[in-house]
Amino acid sequence: MTAYERLCAARAKGRPTARAYIDHVFDSFFELHGDRLFGDDLAVRGGIAELDGKSITVVSIEKGEDTKEKIARNFGSPNPEGYRKALRLMKQAEKFHRPVFCLVDTAGAYCGLGAEERGQGSAIAQNLMGMMGLKTPIVSLLIGEGGSGGALALAVADEVWMMENAVYSVISPEGAASILYKDAGQVERAAEELRITAQDLLRFQVVERVIPEGEGFEAAYAQIRALLQQTMARLCAMDDETLTRVRYERFRKIGGLME
Repeated sequence: MTAYERLCAARAKGRPTARAYIDHVFDSFFELHGDRLFGDDLAVRGGIAELDGKSITVVSIEKGEDTKEKIARNFGSPNPEGYRKALRLMKQAEKFHRPVFCLVDTAGAYCGLGAEERGQGSAIAQNLMGMMGLKTPIVSLLIGEGGSGGALALAVADEVWMMENAVYSVISPEGAASILYKDAGQVERAAEELRITAQDLLRFQVVERVIPEGEGFEAAYAQIRALLQQTMARLCAMDDETLTRVRYERFRKIGGLME
């Protein structure tokens, strides 16, 4: 598949949203609400899940399944209060020694006037800083679109995984085509040159793992469950200082020159 074909697959109608992953991977899930400052952003859905008798904090960006829900969840574009809710739940996880699992699926953070007035940029920056120093394991999985800082705000993790047809990019291919070529119609060319696919990002060591989707995603859910059990057990065995140091070194390596 070309990069553009994978982009279309990531955006496809009927593609499983974060809710499907939570329902299939975990044994139970109890949702928590609000950022304790402004309100409850439905684009970010988080809470405490159970995996084989162990508690894990799950934070997800939920696009919604039907039109009514998509509107309610702002099509998966979080406001500042969504990111603040996410960080509140992660800090809670740190306090109670729970690992964190993030599910990312967003075209980008909401760029409306209200979001800017309430500190969208600051909220994202606080997440980046907070996650980098969080003294509990974090794994992030990109399940569809991973758009710019809106996705990175939930992807500063010890390991970052991608679904086979997910994409992860600093800007949308449409936006890049408009800026670079002055022609939004050259989206296919932009998608190819941005290197947005899971396969490209695995090669560049931006992500650790690409998960095959398969027919109906059933095998993918089972694989994610098994991988989470193994990965969280390994990360939880690290002391806090080692965990945060290795996480920091992981991100410092990104962007190095390749011969």
